[in-house]
Amino acid sequence: MSDKQRIGIMGGTFDPIHIGHLVTAEAVRREYQLEKVLFIPAADPPHKQNLPVTLPMHRYIMTILATYSNIHFAVSRIELDRKGPSYTIDTITELKKQYGLQTELFFITGTDAILELATWKNVDLLLENCHFIAATRPGCGGTLDSVIEYFGEQGRGHIHLLATPELDISSTDIRERVKQGRSIKYIVPENVENYIAKEGLYRT
Repeated sequence: MSDKQRIGIMGGTFDPIHIGHLVTAEAVRREYQLEKVLFIPAADPPHKQNLPVTLPMHRYIMTILATYSNIHFAVSRIELDRKGPSYTIDTITELKKQYGLQTELFFITGTDAILELATWKNVDLLLENCHFIAATRPGCGGTLDSVIEYFGEQGRGHIHLLATPELDISSTDIRERVKQGRSIKYIVPENVENYIAKEGLYRT
């Protein structure tokens, strides 16, 4: 393993953050021996321009509540404090400045995002400056082989697959459960569950 600083990046809308995010981040942290994982709530996600997204303040607070008990997790406001769409290349560039050019960054995401990677802004520059860790369900990594090959040597060197514990959880389902008055206990951390109830989120 390299002696360079290695930092994971868990981006997303976190609307809300849930157990699946946490399990995946911890699995990647241990597998790639990362010093820490930065959770970065998106302020203005480009891929959700026409969809309703909960106020950034609520999503930021829920992310802090969910990650606080893990000493290796931290939350960054880097995208919340930047105006305009939350493009990953801008975040990676800023983090390189903060932590140093020698720092290795590992962007943690899901299979669906990797399948769309060719459409991301400045994707070639992204692959030069960070690794992508695709969290897959056990046995499902084969669907990403074509994406890796599409990017050639960069893809083979900077896109990695990691089978993580299979948790069929989505923020969309959680929001729907709250709307229908169904339980979300053990799907999100208890303090996030309490925050959602206290603030009256996702009821309509």
